[in-house]
Amino acid sequence: MARFLSRPIAISLGDPAGIGPEVVAKCWDGRAVNNLPPFAAIGDPRAIAHVWDGPIELVDDPQQAEAVFDYALPLIQITAAEDDLPGHPSVAGAHCSLDSLEIAVGLARSGSAAAVVTGPVSKEQLYSIGFAHPGQTEFVAERCGVSQGNVAMMLAGPTLRTVPVTTHIPLAEVPAHLSPALIEARGRTTLRGLQRNFGIAEPTLAISGINPHSGEGGLLGREEIEIIEPAIAALRAEGWRVTGPHPADTMFHASARARYDAALCMYHDQALIPLKALHFEDGVNVTLGLPIIRTAPDHGTAFDIAGQDLADPRPMASAIQMAALCAANRELVE
Repeated sequence: MARFLSRPIAISLGDPAGIGPEVVAKCWDGRAVNNLPPFAAIGDPRAIAHVWDGPIELVDDPQQAEAVFDYALPLIQITAAEDDLPGHPSVAGAHCSLDSLEIAVGLARSGSAAAVVTGPVSKEQLYSIGFAHPGQTEFVAERCGVSQGNVAMMLAGPTLRTVPVTTHIPLAEVPAHLSPALIEARGRTTLRGLQRNFGIAEPTLAISGINPHSGEGGLLGREEIEIIEPAIAALRAEGWRVTGPHPADTMFHASARARYDAALCMYHDQALIPLKALHFEDGVNVTLGLPIIRTAPDHGTAFDIAGQDLADPRPMASAIQMAALCAANRELVE
């Protein structure tokens, strides 16, 4: 399926001092083995040259990538104000990573690219240049004109998909952030995303509790009764297939996973621990609720190993494969 996209994929390289340039180049090297579709990288060619000696072909648009993809890595050039060395991030590199992201999103929104895959960035470096978003997900949503409440972060692997209702907040603050409206919104976005991005006509969503044993009927907490169950009832009233609230400790064994298409979890680690336990090398971050396809490998910049030929390209390859799958499904239904 990946080879039959109508347009190539755009990949932002992320921070030029991180492992993004290396893993994207390695993905081009392994394009045949991994059955990767044509893609165009976006970033500073010097960042790739520091970690890879393969062929690069400069292009102006992702749609030019297909013609050169068999013999060179297509690259839309951004020249940073300074040449970052691997493992040594800078303000100039932060500007370059943000420009790369902005261009990638614009290309997908204009229809020139079938999807966006975002390389890892340094939030610390981005914050130093005035970046005002919690992360790339929120930036992409804003550029697409979608409110943060209408997007969801899905972590997807071959045997499990999870979505956290709350993400990067302290665990002690999670109950105060939960509401029936928020759970409904995340659930609705997830279910629609399963239809549009994954081609599942009638998806089933399993929703977790937050307390041990889902609260034991209120003995171990009332969030299930007062917050989660009303959200489940509202989604069911709309005609969605929704189950729960389930005790989180019994949701992720093999026979349980066979009964649903995605799990909606109440907080970050409740969703990410099972996903990473099962799919540490091939788990993919998929942003649901956008008019474009956006995926990302589930790892950071890894400045400590950048430039040492130690970066594993499998997460990036999985993100490219997932973007191709989602884009192909979107083209079928839309």
